[in-house]
Amino acid sequence: MRFSYVLLPDHPLQESLASIRLADELGFHACYAADETWHKDMWLLFAAAAGQTGRIRLGPSLSSVVLREPTLIAQALATLDELSGGRAEGVLSCGNFGLLAQYGVDWARIRPLSRTKEALHVVRTLLDEGAITHEGEFFRYDGLFTFARPVQEHLPVMLGAMRGPKSFEAAGELSDGCHHALSYTREAHDYAVRHIRAGAERAGRDWRDLDIGAWVVFATGPDAAAAKEAARSMVGIYASSMPQEQLRRNGVDPEELRPVVEAIAAGDLARGIELTTPGITERLSVSGSPEECLEKIRRDVEPSGVNHVICAITDSGLVKAFTGRELDGVASVDDQLRLVHDRIMPAWS
Repeated sequence: MRFSYVLLPDHPLQESLASIRLADELGFHACYAADETWHKDMWLLFAAAAGQTGRIRLGPSLSSVVLREPTLIAQALATLDELSGGRAEGVLSCGNFGLLAQYGVDWARIRPLSRTKEALHVVRTLLDEGAITHEGEFFRYDGLFTFARPVQEHLPVMLGAMRGPKSFEAAGELSDGCHHALSYTREAHDYAVRHIRAGAERAGRDWRDLDIGAWVVFATGPDAAAAKEAARSMVGIYASSMPQEQLRRNGVDPEELRPVVEAIAAGDLARGIELTTPGITERLSVSGSPEECLEKIRRDVEPSGVNHVICAITDSGLVKAFTGRELDGVASVDDQLRLVHDRIMPAWS
């Protein structure tokens, strides 16, 4: 089991750089970030981090092929790969539907999976060959080339998925793996891995060679109650993007979450947090003491075949940036990284 840290680039940048350096020193597999307009630019952050780290892998999880043209994603990945000495990787999808709506994009009209599959082909071709001629449904190029070349012989590119089953199968069939976001129960992980495996086997690939990552809202600390309160502040914001099928696979009735989603959609984050019950938080996060987090990973995540836990670490700074709430007793990002290293990762050493 590998462990990675995924950040939303909303902390002061020098703090984020320090956390990435610490994750590197502690042996985390990768540091990822959301490539979204809502946050500070992750490509610039990781360009700076590349020169301050030596082992940790860096890249977007995920980058939207609607808001960022696929050849520009390939160019940025190759450039980051050179800067980091061969440590770049990336995750693609159509992106955050809430963000797309603010751009006036109706996700139902853009054929998200077909667009993502074609974009993956574009990114893979430009990374591998340095040039592309392509006449597709969504993207067209005539002899486009780039001098941005990766250091790695094969720079990993995965797909992001939530709903399934076709997106999970496409990841297994066509890409280097799948980062599936916001799944927490054994049922949800089994569902994802079953379809990732089906796609891989259809292509004659060994599914166990793929990066199968569980991207989870995560908060831990010596004060378990404070960690769960931090997670509660963010769960509704994340859960509002979850399809109904996915909520059900995670043991949540969409009607139970409807008041939370409506409050957040109306901009009333305080009300949305108030309506997020401890029960919902327990089902839609990995939070609490390090021992509680370890138990949930071993019980609900590992048995499915997931081989990578991607921790969206939540601390008081992130909660304040998103909601304005002041929380006491919540471990900092750096303290949580140390706790994961000291008390969770050794279970797989």
